[in-house]
Amino acid sequence: MSGGVYGGDEVGALVFDVGHYSFRAGYAGEDSPKAEIPTMVGVVEEHLDAMDVDGGSQLRDITTQKKYMIDTTSIHVARKGMEMTSFLKDGMIEDWDIFEKMMDYVFTRHIRSAPHEHPVLMSEAPWNVRGKRERLTELMFEKYNIPAFFLVKNAVLAAFANGRSTGIIVDSGASQTSAVPVHDGYVLTQAIVKSPLAGDFITMQCKQYLEDQEIEIIPAYMIAGKVVTLTYFGYFFLLQGIIQDFQSSVLQISDSPYDKETVENMPTVHYELPHGYNLDFSSERFQIPEALFDPSNIKGVPGTTMMGAAQVVTTSVGMCDIDVRPSLYGSVIVTGGNSLLTGFTDRLNRDLSAKTPPVSYISNMMTGILASLGTFQQMWISKQEYDEGGKSQVERKCP
Repeated sequence: MSGGVYGGDEVGALVFDVGHYSFRAGYAGEDSPKAEIPTMVGVVEEHLDAMDVDGGSQLRDITTQKKYMIDTTSIHVARKGMEMTSFLKDGMIEDWDIFEKMMDYVFTRHIRSAPHEHPVLMSEAPWNVRGKRERLTELMFEKYNIPAFFLVKNAVLAAFANGRSTGIIVDSGASQTSAVPVHDGYVLTQAIVKSPLAGDFITMQCKQYLEDQEIEIIPAYMIAGKVVTLTYFGYFFLLQGIIQDFQSSVLQISDSPYDKETVENMPTVHYELPHGYNLDFSSERFQIPEALFDPSNIKGVPGTTMMGAAQVVTTSVGMCDIDVRPSLYGSVIVTGGNSLLTGFTDRLNRDLSAKTPPVSYISNMMTGILASLGTFQQMWISKQEYDEGGKSQVERKCP
């Protein structure tokens, strides 16, 4: 069967967008995903008694079986000994067993349709390696028996979602802030620049600030006095949710380099923690996220070599051919959950405009528009092509 059958509006293509913080899945062309679930998974080891085959009632050994907690409700229930883990490392799939369980869960609970009925478009990190791409292709065709598959760089998706084929994609997510140049629909991999200054870093800065101020953070499950023995990672994950709510509600990025006298005249923000402690926050709400743009502002780390968001962009563009640079600066596309911090885009625009030619800035939310285009139908890897050419087809058809 040819790949052409699976283009356009004839069959509902599925889009899977894998991010460090959340896993999004839905139908191509729709305004929002069917599911957006945390990438983190809870793992609990259950002990099973194994009977001695000779003695009958005599216990010979004890084996363990892993139980996986997936989705928001499951992982926010405190369970004894629960470890929190992710199937991703540096944006690439590392734990394939957990990834398969996540895919099974999404198909069963959210998509609620047989995998073999839908072609699948899946996003990947621009720096994904060949071995992982081929293994993913093999998994989708062999286990899920999908009719067609396409793997695309998430930076290309961001560009196409905004009607552009050329631009610089600034992705500030949980684990890192990256600048990925895209030219005529292709990622210029040699010019990708990454910085660890992103959402997780700000969460740690918030945690440190609250501890320094002796403001106690108590996970919701402990407020009523319940005693549940969690692993460190399980406890920190539940703590992290509270801190992330604090940073999204309180923090704001100054539209110019941080100046204490200026920000002290800005309105304060009142915030109440789950256990009732409440306080007005002033200059610190600007000082904490300032490190995203000015790494010299990081407390206790003098002379850091890390790059701020604007420097990540200018460094990336500077590594591209000089003829391409104006078109990249002409389409700066911002994506990633961390970029939703109040003032992020205004500050990035200001810092870039001070260093570069005129910048055309576009805010972005990724969609599955690519898979819904009729012209995309010839790009799929069809089941027939996979059967004939194997998993290496992904390198040939998905640049």
